[in-house]
Amino acid sequence: MNAANAANAVTAVNAVTAVNPADRVVHPIEQESFRRLRARLDTSHLAPLTRAVVERVIHSAADLEYADDLVLAEGDLVKAHAALHAGAPVVVDVEMVAAGITRRETVCRLKDAKSGPGLTRSAHAVRLAYEEVGPGALWVIGCAPTALEELLTLDAAPALVIGLPVGFVGAAESKEALRASGLPAVSNVSEKGGSAVAAAALNALLYHPITPEETP
Repeated sequence: MNAANAANAVTAVNAVTAVNPADRVVHPIEQESFRRLRARLDTSHLAPLTRAVVERVIHSAADLEYADDLVLAEGDLVKAHAALHAGAPVVVDVEMVAAGITRRETVCRLKDAKSGPGLTRSAHAVRLAYEEVGPGALWVIGCAPTALEELLTLDAAPALVIGLPVGFVGAAESKEALRASGLPAVSNVSEKGGSAVAAAALNALLYHPITPEETP
């Protein structure tokens, strides 16, 4: 990524992050949905960002089992939240994830990627995206286990990896490898996941209020 492209990317990201989460208008249906969720599951004991991510993931899938399936740490989320609202790039593995992230431009290089011997298109897309954004990005992977596996081979130094790919082949294993890597992450233990829940986890950080100390 050359200097001009980097400057343009930062300008574009900062233009989006200028929108304060407090300005978001919540639809009454969403308010009622969260009320019903909390009536069925007590999340009041969770730390603020952990609660935000857990609730929004559950809300996106109408699946209360995520409360016990998700693996995340408040300290990682606090740092990722600050990086996100300071303008860190957001990279996604597929356009379906990008479509679910409603208040932020994202990088997705899948259209430019090509498969090859021992390399899926999703894995190649991760390589291309890393060449574009460099270290410090937030990575949101909700579809392809091979995208997550490829990310773990790079020296990406991510602000956060939301690794929630879905499937019977490689999904649980790739998420286990993510946890073993020690990278700051949101993952889950089971084979389930998907674009909607991955986008929801990122949206939880986007929508969460910015404290004065975190204001860019």
